[in-house]
Amino acid sequence: MSTTTAQPVPAPDEVVEPRLVTVVSRKVPVVLAVVTALFALLLALRAREGDATFRLSSSGDLVALPSIDVPGTATGWVAVVLMALLAAFAFLRVAGRRKVPGWVSAVFAVLFLVGFLAWAAAGSPNDVPLVRVIGGSVLLAVPIVFGALGGVIGERVGVVNIAIEGQLLAGAFCAAVAGSVTGSPWAGVVAAVVAGVLVSLVLGVFTITYKVNQVIVGVVLNVLVIGVTSFLYSQVLVSNPELNSTTRFSNVAIPGLSHIPVIGPSLFNQSLIVYLMYLVVPGVWYALYRTRWGLRVRAVGEHPKAADTVGIKVERTRYLALMVAGAIAGIGGAFYTVVSVSSFGKEMTAGAGFIALAAVIFGKWDPVRAALAALLFGFASNLEGALSIVGAPVPSQFMLMLPYVVTLLAVAGLVGRSRAPAATGQPYVKE
Repeated sequence: MSTTTAQPVPAPDEVVEPRLVTVVSRKVPVVLAVVTALFALLLALRAREGDATFRLSSSGDLVALPSIDVPGTATGWVAVVLMALLAAFAFLRVAGRRKVPGWVSAVFAVLFLVGFLAWAAAGSPNDVPLVRVIGGSVLLAVPIVFGALGGVIGERVGVVNIAIEGQLLAGAFCAAVAGSVTGSPWAGVVAAVVAGVLVSLVLGVFTITYKVNQVIVGVVLNVLVIGVTSFLYSQVLVSNPELNSTTRFSNVAIPGLSHIPVIGPSLFNQSLIVYLMYLVVPGVWYALYRTRWGLRVRAVGEHPKAADTVGIKVERTRYLALMVAGAIAGIGGAFYTVVSVSSFGKEMTAGAGFIALAAVIFGKWDPVRAALAALLFGFASNLEGALSIVGAPVPSQFMLMLPYVVTLLAVAGLVGRSRAPAATGQPYVKE
Protein backbone atom coordinates (compact mmCIF):
# COMPACT_ATOMS: atom_id res chain seq x y z
CA MET A 1 0.00 0.00 0.00
CA SER A 2 1.45 3.31 -1.04
CA THR A 3 0.96 6.60 0.66
CA THR A 4 1.31 10.09 -0.68
CA THR A 5 2.38 13.13 1.19
CA ALA A 6 0.66 16.37 0.42
CA GLN A 7 3.05 19.09 -0.66
CA PRO A 8 2.45 22.61 0.63
CA VAL A 9 0.91 24.82 -2.02
CA PRO A 10 1.94 28.47 -1.94
CA ALA A 11 -0.78 31.01 -1.48
CA PRO A 12 -1.87 32.84 -4.64
CA ASP A 13 -0.34 36.07 -3.46
CA GLU A 14 2.86 34.45 -2.24
CA VAL A 15 5.93 35.26 -4.32
CA VAL A 16 8.34 32.37 -4.78
CA GLU A 17 11.83 33.79 -5.02
CA PRO A 18 14.07 31.94 -7.50
CA ARG A 19 17.24 30.54 -6.03
CA LEU A 20 20.55 30.75 -7.82
CA VAL A 21 22.50 27.53 -7.37
CA THR A 22 26.21 27.77 -8.18
CA VAL A 23 27.87 24.48 -9.06
CA VAL A 24 31.63 24.63 -8.48
CA SER A 25 34.01 21.96 -9.71
CA ARG A 26 36.92 20.73 -7.58
CA LYS A 27 38.92 19.65 -10.61
CA VAL A 28 40.98 22.82 -10.91
CA PRO A 29 42.40 22.86 -7.34
CA VAL A 30 42.98 19.10 -7.44
CA VAL A 31 44.98 19.35 -10.67
CA LEU A 32 46.98 22.30 -9.30
CA ALA A 33 47.77 20.38 -6.12
CA VAL A 34 48.82 17.23 -8.00
CA VAL A 35 51.13 19.14 -10.36
CA THR A 36 52.67 20.99 -7.42
CA ALA A 37 53.29 17.75 -5.54
CA LEU A 38 54.88 16.08 -8.59
CA PHE A 39 57.15 19.07 -9.23
CA ALA A 40 58.21 19.14 -5.57
CA LEU A 41 58.97 15.41 -5.74
CA LEU A 42 61.11 15.97 -8.83
CA LEU A 43 63.11 18.70 -7.10
CA ALA A 44 63.58 16.54 -4.01
CA LEU A 45 64.78 13.48 -5.92
CA ARG A 46 66.84 15.18 -8.64
CA ALA A 47 68.30 18.37 -7.19
CA ARG A 48 70.67 20.10 -9.62
CA GLU A 49 73.51 22.42 -8.68
CA GLY A 50 74.41 25.59 -10.49
CA ASP A 51 72.70 28.60 -11.98
CA ALA A 52 70.37 28.86 -14.93
CA THR A 53 70.68 31.68 -17.46
CA PHE A 54 67.69 33.13 -19.30
CA ARG A 55 68.67 35.09 -22.42
CA LEU A 56 66.15 37.87 -23.06
CA SER A 57 67.57 39.42 -26.22
CA SER A 58 68.81 38.40 -29.63
CA SER A 59 70.96 40.08 -32.22
CA GLY A 60 69.20 43.00 -33.87
CA ASP A 61 67.03 44.00 -30.91
CA LEU A 62 66.50 47.73 -30.58
CA VAL A 63 67.12 47.50 -26.83
CA ALA A 64 69.42 44.73 -25.61
CA LEU A 65 68.25 43.34 -22.29
CA PRO A 66 70.80 41.67 -20.01
CA SER A 67 70.55 37.95 -19.37
CA ILE A 68 69.18 36.82 -16.01
CA ASP A 69 71.07 34.30 -13.85
CA VAL A 70 69.10 32.48 -11.15
CA PRO A 71 69.93 29.52 -8.91
CA GLY A 72 68.26 26.57 -10.62
CA THR A 73 66.99 24.36 -7.83
CA ALA A 74 66.27 27.26 -5.45
CA THR A 75 64.15 28.95 -8.13
CA GLY A 76 62.26 25.70 -8.56
CA TRP A 77 61.47 25.55 -4.85
CA VAL A 78 60.31 29.17 -4.84
CA ALA A 79 58.00 28.28 -7.71
CA VAL A 80 56.71 25.27 -5.73
CA VAL A 81 55.85 27.46 -2.75
CA LEU A 82 54.00 29.98 -4.90
CA MET A 83 52.22 27.18 -6.78
CA ALA A 84 51.14 25.66 -3.47
CA LEU A 85 49.73 29.01 -2.37
CA LEU A 86 47.73 29.26 -5.59
CA ALA A 87 46.43 25.71 -5.12
CA ALA A 88 45.39 26.57 -1.55
CA PHE A 89 43.66 29.70 -2.79
CA ALA A 90 41.80 27.61 -5.37
CA PHE A 91 40.66 25.18 -2.65
CA LEU A 92 39.42 28.08 -0.53
CA ARG A 93 37.44 29.47 -3.45
CA VAL A 94 35.82 26.10 -4.07
CA ALA A 95 35.05 25.63 -0.36
CA GLY A 96 33.26 28.98 -0.43
CA ARG A 97 31.28 27.85 -3.50
CA ARG A 98 32.99 30.38 -5.72
CA LYS A 99 34.60 29.76 -9.07
CA VAL A 100 38.36 29.75 -9.43
CA PRO A 101 39.40 32.78 -11.53
CA GLY A 102 41.09 32.06 -14.82
CA TRP A 103 44.17 34.05 -13.87
CA VAL A 104 44.99 31.47 -11.18
CA SER A 105 45.62 28.74 -13.75
CA ALA A 106 47.52 31.17 -15.99
CA VAL A 107 49.86 32.36 -13.22
CA PHE A 108 50.27 28.78 -12.01
CA ALA A 109 51.36 27.67 -15.50
CA VAL A 110 53.89 30.51 -15.77
CA LEU A 111 55.37 29.71 -12.35
CA PHE A 112 55.66 26.03 -13.21
CA LEU A 113 57.34 26.72 -16.54
CA VAL A 114 59.83 29.19 -15.05
CA GLY A 115 60.65 26.85 -12.19
CA PHE A 116 60.95 23.81 -14.44
CA LEU A 117 63.17 25.59 -16.97
CA ALA A 118 65.36 26.95 -14.16
CA TRP A 119 65.78 23.44 -12.75
CA ALA A 120 66.44 21.93 -16.17
CA ALA A 121 69.05 24.55 -17.14
CA ALA A 122 70.86 24.56 -13.79
CA GLY A 123 74.61 24.16 -14.31
CA SER A 124 74.28 24.08 -18.10
CA PRO A 125 76.85 25.98 -20.17
CA ASN A 126 74.05 26.97 -22.53
CA ASP A 127 71.43 29.54 -21.63
CA VAL A 128 67.67 29.37 -22.22
CA PRO A 129 66.93 31.42 -25.36
CA LEU A 130 63.52 32.85 -24.57
CA VAL A 131 63.22 34.53 -27.97
CA ARG A 132 63.74 31.21 -29.71
CA VAL A 133 61.39 29.40 -27.34
CA ILE A 134 58.58 31.91 -27.92
CA GLY A 135 59.14 32.06 -31.66
CA GLY A 136 59.14 28.29 -32.01
CA SER A 137 56.01 28.03 -29.91
CA VAL A 138 54.19 30.49 -32.16
CA LEU A 139 55.17 28.57 -35.29
CA LEU A 140 54.09 25.22 -33.87
CA ALA A 141 50.79 26.73 -32.75
CA VAL A 142 49.83 28.23 -36.13
CA PRO A 143 48.13 25.14 -37.67
CA ILE A 144 46.52 24.36 -34.31
CA VAL A 145 45.09 27.88 -34.13
CA PHE A 146 43.60 27.66 -37.63
CA GLY A 147 42.23 24.20 -36.88
CA ALA A 148 40.76 25.34 -33.57
CA LEU A 149 39.02 28.29 -35.25
CA GLY A 150 37.48 25.88 -37.74
CA GLY A 151 36.35 23.69 -34.86
CA VAL A 152 34.81 26.63 -33.01
CA ILE A 153 32.76 27.68 -36.03
CA GLY A 154 31.63 24.12 -36.70
CA GLU A 155 30.50 23.44 -33.15
CA ARG A 156 28.91 26.86 -32.81
CA VAL A 157 26.63 25.95 -35.68
CA GLY A 158 25.87 22.51 -34.23
CA VAL A 159 28.32 20.21 -36.07
CA VAL A 160 31.15 18.43 -34.25
CA ASN A 161 34.10 18.91 -36.59
CA ILE A 162 36.15 15.82 -35.79
CA ALA A 163 37.55 16.04 -39.34
CA ILE A 164 39.95 18.90 -38.50
CA GLU A 165 42.89 16.52 -38.85
CA GLY A 166 41.73 15.54 -42.33
CA GLN A 167 41.22 19.16 -43.35
CA LEU A 168 44.74 20.08 -42.21
CA LEU A 169 46.29 17.11 -43.99
CA ALA A 170 44.34 17.64 -47.21
CA GLY A 171 45.29 21.32 -47.15
CA ALA A 172 48.97 20.47 -46.68
CA PHE A 173 48.93 17.98 -49.58
CA CYS A 174 47.10 20.24 -52.04
CA ALA A 175 49.23 23.24 -51.09
CA ALA A 176 52.38 21.21 -51.80
CA VAL A 177 51.20 20.07 -55.23
CA ALA A 178 49.69 23.40 -56.34
CA GLY A 179 52.61 25.39 -55.00
CA SER A 180 55.09 23.11 -56.77
CA VAL A 181 53.26 23.21 -60.11
CA THR A 182 52.77 26.98 -60.18
CA GLY A 183 55.84 28.04 -58.25
CA SER A 184 53.67 30.34 -56.13
CA PRO A 185 53.00 29.76 -52.43
CA TRP A 186 49.80 31.79 -52.79
CA ALA A 187 48.48 29.21 -55.25
CA GLY A 188 49.25 26.61 -52.61
CA VAL A 189 47.20 28.52 -50.04
CA VAL A 190 44.25 28.78 -52.45
CA ALA A 191 44.44 25.06 -53.18
CA ALA A 192 44.55 24.31 -49.45
CA VAL A 193 41.43 26.43 -48.91
CA VAL A 194 39.62 24.50 -51.65
CA ALA A 195 40.73 21.18 -50.13
CA GLY A 196 39.51 22.17 -46.68
CA VAL A 197 36.16 23.27 -48.09
CA LEU A 198 35.75 19.98 -49.99
CA VAL A 199 36.41 17.91 -46.89
CA SER A 200 33.93 20.01 -44.92
CA LEU A 201 31.33 19.60 -47.68
CA VAL A 202 31.66 15.81 -47.48
CA LEU A 203 31.23 16.10 -43.73
CA GLY A 204 28.16 18.28 -44.26
CA VAL A 205 26.53 15.97 -46.80
CA PHE A 206 26.63 13.00 -44.45
CA THR A 207 25.89 14.81 -41.18
CA ILE A 208 23.47 17.55 -42.28
CA THR A 209 21.66 16.02 -45.24
CA TYR A 210 21.74 12.32 -44.37
CA LYS A 211 21.80 12.74 -40.57
CA VAL A 212 24.70 10.32 -40.01
CA ASN A 213 26.44 10.39 -36.62
CA GLN A 214 28.84 13.33 -36.73
CA VAL A 215 31.64 11.72 -34.70
CA ILE A 216 31.68 8.59 -36.86
CA VAL A 217 31.74 10.59 -40.09
CA GLY A 218 34.56 12.78 -38.81
CA VAL A 219 36.71 9.82 -37.79
CA VAL A 220 36.10 8.06 -41.12
CA LEU A 221 37.01 11.23 -43.02
CA ASN A 222 40.28 11.52 -41.11
CA VAL A 223 41.19 7.93 -41.94
CA LEU A 224 40.14 8.43 -45.57
CA VAL A 225 42.27 11.55 -46.05
CA ILE A 226 45.26 9.89 -44.40
CA GLY A 227 44.91 6.90 -46.72
CA VAL A 228 44.42 8.94 -49.90
CA THR A 229 47.29 11.36 -49.24
CA SER A 230 49.64 8.55 -48.20
CA PHE A 231 48.79 6.60 -51.36
CA LEU A 232 49.26 9.61 -53.63
CA TYR A 233 52.51 10.49 -51.87
CA SER A 234 53.93 7.01 -52.42
CA GLN A 235 52.65 6.54 -55.96
CA VAL A 236 52.93 10.06 -57.37
CA LEU A 237 55.07 12.45 -55.35
CA VAL A 238 57.95 10.08 -54.65
CA SER A 239 58.43 9.32 -58.35
CA ASN A 240 57.83 12.95 -59.36
CA PRO A 241 59.78 15.12 -56.90
CA GLU A 242 59.10 18.21 -58.99
CA LEU A 243 55.49 17.98 -57.77
CA ASN A 244 56.62 18.12 -54.15
CA SER A 245 59.01 21.03 -53.96
CA THR A 246 57.27 24.26 -53.05
CA THR A 247 58.43 27.82 -52.80
CA ARG A 248 58.00 28.89 -49.20
CA PHE A 249 56.87 32.24 -47.84
CA SER A 250 59.80 34.25 -46.54
CA ASN A 251 59.72 36.12 -43.26
CA VAL A 252 58.69 39.75 -43.37
CA ALA A 253 59.89 41.95 -40.51
CA ILE A 254 57.53 44.72 -39.41
CA PRO A 255 59.62 47.89 -38.94
CA GLY A 256 59.86 48.94 -35.33
CA LEU A 257 57.78 46.11 -33.89
CA SER A 258 60.27 43.42 -34.88
CA HIS A 259 62.96 45.08 -32.70
CA ILE A 260 60.95 44.93 -29.47
CA PRO A 261 62.94 42.84 -26.97
CA VAL A 262 61.85 39.22 -26.39
CA ILE A 263 58.53 39.29 -28.29
CA GLY A 264 59.55 41.38 -31.32
CA PRO A 265 61.50 38.76 -33.31
CA SER A 266 59.06 36.05 -32.22
CA LEU A 267 55.83 37.77 -33.23
CA PHE A 268 56.71 40.41 -35.80
CA ASN A 269 59.37 38.76 -37.96
CA GLN A 270 57.23 36.00 -39.38
CA SER A 271 55.69 34.84 -42.63
CA LEU A 272 52.48 36.20 -44.09
CA ILE A 273 50.54 33.13 -42.92
CA VAL A 274 51.39 33.99 -39.31
CA TYR A 275 50.27 37.59 -39.83
CA LEU A 276 47.10 36.25 -41.42
CA MET A 277 46.51 34.28 -38.23
CA TYR A 278 46.71 37.52 -36.23
CA LEU A 279 43.87 38.87 -38.39
CA VAL A 280 41.73 35.73 -38.59
CA VAL A 281 41.42 35.26 -34.81
CA PRO A 282 39.78 38.66 -34.11
CA GLY A 283 37.95 38.38 -37.44
CA VAL A 284 36.25 35.14 -36.41
CA TRP A 285 35.42 36.62 -33.01
CA TYR A 286 33.86 39.67 -34.64
CA ALA A 287 31.93 37.57 -37.14
CA LEU A 288 30.49 35.32 -34.43
CA TYR A 289 29.54 38.00 -31.90
CA ARG A 290 29.04 41.21 -33.86
CA THR A 291 27.38 40.25 -37.15
CA ARG A 292 23.98 38.98 -38.24
CA TRP A 293 25.60 35.88 -39.70
CA GLY A 294 27.24 35.09 -36.36
CA LEU A 295 23.95 35.54 -34.54
CA ARG A 296 22.30 33.07 -36.90
CA VAL A 297 25.16 30.60 -36.50
CA ARG A 298 24.91 30.70 -32.72
CA ALA A 299 21.11 30.46 -32.84
CA VAL A 300 21.27 27.35 -35.02
CA GLY A 301 23.86 25.81 -32.71
CA GLU A 302 21.79 26.46 -29.60
CA HIS A 303 18.20 25.89 -30.72
CA PRO A 304 17.76 25.05 -34.42
CA LYS A 305 14.00 24.60 -34.14
CA ALA A 306 13.55 28.11 -32.74
CA ALA A 307 15.89 29.47 -35.42
CA ASP A 308 13.85 27.74 -38.10
CA THR A 309 10.68 29.21 -36.62
CA VAL A 310 11.93 32.76 -37.13
CA GLY A 311 12.92 32.09 -40.73
CA ILE A 312 16.57 31.03 -40.49
CA LYS A 313 17.39 28.22 -42.92
CA VAL A 314 19.12 25.76 -40.59
CA GLU A 315 20.71 23.45 -43.15
CA ARG A 316 21.98 26.27 -45.36
CA THR A 317 23.46 28.05 -42.33
CA ARG A 318 25.21 24.88 -41.23
CA TYR A 319 26.61 24.22 -44.70
CA LEU A 320 27.92 27.77 -45.05
CA ALA A 321 29.50 27.72 -41.59
CA LEU A 322 31.17 24.36 -42.29
CA MET A 323 32.59 25.71 -45.55
CA VAL A 324 34.05 28.72 -43.74
CA ALA A 325 35.46 26.42 -41.05
CA GLY A 326 37.01 24.14 -43.68
CA ALA A 327 38.59 27.07 -45.50
CA ILE A 328 40.21 28.33 -42.30
CA ALA A 329 41.47 24.87 -41.38
CA GLY A 330 42.82 24.46 -44.92
CA ILE A 331 44.99 27.55 -44.44
CA GLY A 332 46.40 25.89 -41.34
CA GLY A 333 47.27 22.85 -43.45
CA ALA A 334 49.00 25.03 -46.04
CA PHE A 335 51.32 26.27 -43.29
CA TYR A 336 53.06 22.89 -43.23
CA THR A 337 54.16 22.94 -46.87
CA VAL A 338 54.50 26.63 -47.78
CA VAL A 339 56.00 27.91 -44.53
CA SER A 340 57.33 25.17 -42.26
CA VAL A 341 58.91 22.88 -44.87
CA SER A 342 58.93 22.84 -48.67
CA SER A 343 57.54 19.36 -49.26
CA PHE A 344 54.73 17.08 -48.17
CA GLY A 345 55.30 14.04 -45.95
CA LYS A 346 53.08 11.19 -44.86
CA GLU A 347 50.83 12.13 -41.92
CA MET A 348 52.89 15.27 -41.38
CA THR A 349 50.14 16.89 -39.30
CA ALA A 350 50.90 14.34 -36.54
CA GLY A 351 47.61 14.69 -34.69
CA ALA A 352 47.50 18.50 -34.72
CA GLY A 353 43.81 18.36 -35.65
CA PHE A 354 42.94 16.45 -32.50
CA ILE A 355 44.94 18.89 -30.37
CA ALA A 356 43.02 21.69 -32.11
CA LEU A 357 39.78 19.97 -31.11
CA ALA A 358 41.03 19.91 -27.51
CA ALA A 359 41.84 23.63 -27.81
CA VAL A 360 38.21 24.24 -28.79
CA ILE A 361 37.03 22.58 -25.57
CA PHE A 362 39.76 24.21 -23.47
CA GLY A 363 38.80 27.58 -24.95
CA LYS A 364 35.12 26.97 -24.14
CA TRP A 365 34.06 27.36 -27.77
CA ASP A 366 35.36 30.94 -27.95
CA PRO A 367 37.74 31.83 -30.82
CA VAL A 368 40.12 33.99 -28.76
CA ARG A 369 40.33 31.54 -25.88
CA ALA A 370 40.77 28.63 -28.28
CA ALA A 371 43.65 30.48 -29.97
CA LEU A 372 45.33 31.06 -26.59
CA ALA A 373 44.88 27.38 -25.75
CA ALA A 374 46.50 26.49 -29.07
CA LEU A 375 49.47 28.70 -28.15
CA LEU A 376 49.79 26.77 -24.89
CA PHE A 377 49.91 23.48 -26.76
CA GLY A 378 52.42 24.95 -29.20
CA PHE A 379 54.64 25.91 -26.28
CA ALA A 380 54.38 22.39 -24.86
CA SER A 381 55.43 20.97 -28.23
CA ASN A 382 58.39 23.36 -28.47
CA LEU A 383 59.61 22.66 -24.95
CA GLU A 384 61.48 19.58 -26.16
CA GLY A 385 63.79 21.72 -28.28
CA ALA A 386 64.44 24.18 -25.46
CA LEU A 387 65.35 21.41 -23.04
CA SER A 388 67.64 19.72 -25.54
CA ILE A 389 69.58 23.00 -25.93
CA VAL A 390 70.34 23.19 -22.21
CA GLY A 391 70.94 19.44 -21.91
CA ALA A 392 68.17 18.79 -19.40
CA PRO A 393 68.09 15.31 -17.80
CA VAL A 394 64.61 14.61 -19.16
CA PRO A 395 63.97 11.53 -21.34
CA SER A 396 63.14 12.42 -24.92
CA GLN A 397 60.16 10.04 -24.82
CA PHE A 398 58.60 12.12 -22.04
CA MET A 399 59.08 15.31 -24.01
CA LEU A 400 57.41 13.77 -27.07
CA MET A 401 54.30 12.95 -25.06
CA LEU A 402 54.28 16.29 -23.20
CA PRO A 403 51.86 18.08 -25.59
CA TYR A 404 49.32 15.31 -25.16
CA VAL A 405 49.75 15.30 -21.38
CA VAL A 406 49.12 19.05 -21.36
CA THR A 407 46.07 18.44 -23.54
CA LEU A 408 44.65 15.90 -21.10
CA LEU A 409 45.30 18.12 -18.08
CA ALA A 410 43.79 21.14 -19.79
CA VAL A 411 40.61 19.39 -20.90
CA ALA A 412 40.14 17.23 -17.80
CA GLY A 413 41.10 19.70 -15.11
CA LEU A 414 42.12 23.26 -15.84
CA VAL A 415 39.20 23.99 -18.14
CA GLY A 416 36.74 23.76 -15.24
CA ARG A 417 33.04 23.55 -16.01
CA SER A 418 32.01 24.42 -19.54
CA ARG A 419 28.97 23.93 -21.74
CA ALA A 420 29.04 23.22 -25.43
CA PRO A 421 26.36 24.71 -27.70
CA ALA A 422 23.14 22.86 -26.89
CA ALA A 423 22.54 21.44 -30.37
CA THR A 424 26.12 20.33 -31.05
CA GLY A 425 26.19 16.82 -32.45
CA GLN A 426 22.43 16.67 -32.99
CA PRO A 427 21.04 16.44 -36.54
CA TYR A 428 18.10 18.72 -37.21
CA VAL A 429 14.94 17.07 -38.49
CA LYS A 430 12.36 19.59 -39.63
CA GLU A 431 8.87 18.65 -38.47
